[in-house]
Amino acid sequence: MALMIYGSTVSPFVRKVRVVMAEKGLQYTIDPVSPFRAPPDFREISPLGRIPAFRDTDLPEPNHLCDSSVICDYLEHKYPTPALYPSAPYDRARALWFEEYADSILAETMGRGFFFERVVKKILKAATDEAVCQTTLTEKLPPLFDYLSAQLGGNEYLVGGAFSIADITVATMLVNFEHAGGVIDAARWPKLAAYIKRMHERPSFKACIDEERPFIERVRAA
Repeated sequence: MALMIYGSTVSPFVRKVRVVMAEKGLQYTIDPVSPFRAPPDFREISPLGRIPAFRDTDLPEPNHLCDSSVICDYLEHKYPTPALYPSAPYDRARALWFEEYADSILAETMGRGFFFERVVKKILKAATDEAVCQTTLTEKLPPLFDYLSAQLGGNEYLVGGAFSIADITVATMLVNFEHAGGVIDAARWPKLAAYIKRMHERPSFKACIDEERPFIERVRAA
């Protein structure tokens, strides 16, 4: 068996797939493809040129997939234990909603408005626009944190009383937020701050974060 992930380890979408695979105890190799410098043949497995892409060499060609949600769904069906998607129809739908929420508005707001400015621009040797970061922190993110905090309530997990794709997808976006120097105000959002801390302390997340941190620190110090 050879499961392959193509993409940068600091991508929240790549990390999402890696956490799913870690939770399921799956072995894989990673090809560190950058979407900014992807090899010419990368679009053969990722037509939009985005990461992650994925290959399962147990299958005959074509054996590739792209898009983190598609890849995670495939892994859930091929390796169903432990389950990372709720079995109850409503709970499953809710989990998919949080996955979409994280992959869209959270990724766009935290990614383009914060992580891109403070980390990616340094990699690209471009100037950070700190005004964009401050607008993100003070205007754009608070309503998103309000929503997540309200949805979490007093629960340990977002959906169905168990760790799921909903938690994985929301928490992976917050890794990049923290990599870029962001902090959830525990006085304003105590439940959300405690929840993200718990998620990031899971071995599946912690292994990725510990691996990524030295690179992020070098980039931000440059």
